[in-house]
Amino acid sequence: MEFSTSGHAYTDTGKASGNLETKYKVCNYGLTFTQKWNTDNTLGTEISWENKLAEGLKLTLDTIFVPNTGKKSGKLKASYKRDCFSLGSNVDIDFSGPTIYGWAVLAFEGWLAGYQMSFDTAKSKLSQNNFALGYKAADFQLHTHVNDGTEFGGSIYQKVNEKIETSINLAWTAGSNNTRFGIAAKYKLDCRTSLSVRMCYQTVSALRLSPELVMKAVVWL
Repeated sequence: MEFSTSGHAYTDTGKASGNLETKYKVCNYGLTFTQKWNTDNTLGTEISWENKLAEGLKLTLDTIFVPNTGKKSGKLKASYKRDCFSLGSNVDIDFSGPTIYGWAVLAFEGWLAGYQMSFDTAKSKLSQNNFALGYKAADFQLHTHVNDGTEFGGSIYQKVNEKIETSINLAWTAGSNNTRFGIAAKYKLDCRTSLSVRMCYQTVSALRLSPELVMKAVVWL
């Protein structure tokens, strides 16, 4: 049995919030039971079954209940992960017409390709259709994406040497003149201090100095 709790307090509004989670595992059967509660009086129950039908396969039932309103919702989740790919799907439990979510990620020698979709069965319509492609090397990263065939974007990161890092970001929307562009650089002054500069397409710039503070405490007995 595992217990975990967390809390937050906001001085500007005086509001506080908290969460409590309990988890019980039946390792022989690959089952995990999780109960969640928060100060908004929302109750969550999750049951997952992992690595029993097939290695890397996880099936989950996730439900939420709000006692104050009587509202109930849930999701059926399935995911399958191996070394070079990952597949997944979620289905909303909604008798008026569930929404089906799906995604896939492939990896090969530093390249990553991903696809994400959602289908609204009530409207018989594909409501989300996203694709992304990326490449990662020791000192270089490239990422591009297309969302719903209308939003396009890309970014490049380059580690020039041990002290200098640079990046460029570009995005635009089809049928619009709204092109977004940004460039950033980081210079490492020493092992604990760095200087960063960032500029975007609207000529907004930012300069930041980030020293790392190290605090030590010594207790004498």
